[in-house]
Amino acid sequence: MTGKALRLLAAGAMAACLAIPSLSRSRVVEHGATASELTVHEWGTFTSVAGPDGQAVAWLPLTGSTDLPAFVEHFRDETFKCGLGGTVRMETPVLYFYSPREASVSVKVSFAKGIITEWYPHASAVEPAVILPQNRTDGSIRWDGVRLMPGSQTAFPLGNSDNHYYAARNTSATPVRVKARGGDQDEKFLFYRGVSSAALPIAARLTPDGKVLVQNLGAEEIPSVILIESRAGKLGYRVSGAFRDQALVDPPPLTATADSMFKDLEAILVARGLYLDEARAMIATWRNSWFEEGSRLLYLLPAPAVNSILPLAVSPAPASTVRVFVGRLELVTPATEKAVEQAFAAHDQPALDKYRRFLEPILRAMLAKTQADQPRARELQGYLNSVYSYACRSPWPAGR
Repeated sequence: MTGKALRLLAAGAMAACLAIPSLSRSRVVEHGATASELTVHEWGTFTSVAGPDGQAVAWLPLTGSTDLPAFVEHFRDETFKCGLGGTVRMETPVLYFYSPREASVSVKVSFAKGIITEWYPHASAVEPAVILPQNRTDGSIRWDGVRLMPGSQTAFPLGNSDNHYYAARNTSATPVRVKARGGDQDEKFLFYRGVSSAALPIAARLTPDGKVLVQNLGAEEIPSVILIESRAGKLGYRVSGAFRDQALVDPPPLTATADSMFKDLEAILVARGLYLDEARAMIATWRNSWFEEGSRLLYLLPAPAVNSILPLAVSPAPASTVRVFVGRLELVTPATEKAVEQAFAAHDQPALDKYRRFLEPILRAMLAKTQADQPRARELQGYLNSVYSYACRSPWPAGR
């Protein structure tokens, strides 16, 4: 055999040896994953209401009827839940899993100064089980033995097909299965909600010239904010980039469309690490709620803030975890105050419906600016009492 032939043979043998690990990795990805190949993604929202100083104030976010399918589990004390106050309403976090093979994981989410109020599928434990109003310690929810079932064609539970809950299923995430006393429960994600008194990393208030001053109360950069104004069917929004200290946002002209805003938001969410179908599922879930009548600030929470308020533990540990949370800070502007006061005076229920669950904090903000002995103060207090009296049987639908 010539030297040239030997060199070719050696090169071929070397290539074959090098190909073996590559082939092996390919087979692992296709037919069986290790724990390090698990990917976890999560999105959710924190809703709050700004007080006179711009920081989140305490309010009653759980008044009114539920907006979730009947199969979703709830905190057992419904009477207490109706009067449960906090500064943060954690809404619709969903945990997605991506695994190339069947696997079992355990998941625990803690909630700083919070209470878990709704969840699905069935959880192994929700703590604390008994809650006193003055006992607001950290809450948690735990799922043990969650089965990840790639390629599963099992049917997910259904109810009202128009419910916004179902939009979160429109992703390529791996279906999950959890054992419950009534049988297995299948879903595309793990879902939970809650109420907390945790501090948020942002404040926003109106300046005398009608602009919105946004302040970063944390140590990490705020990635992005969007100021939204919705009045009488007209919409405006303005996007502001990342900032460390504060940002001054001009009021937007009411000439925008929902589609244009969602296109911008979609790009922001994907840039933060969500897959495109996840970003679209999140937007579809909140599309109507974000354009309710009034003014609000949407902002992206820095990852350390999310992990501080909502620590997450997954076992086995995933190779990659992405958590994207959008904060919603309602702004009680003079236009909102005027509209609410006129609607109450005229007994205009359709107009009141536009403000939904935010009526209580809006009236409180109005009362804080009015001297107690004035006739207007007594009138506003009467409106506020009417909101309290319907706390658990309110005709005003709960927000999403």
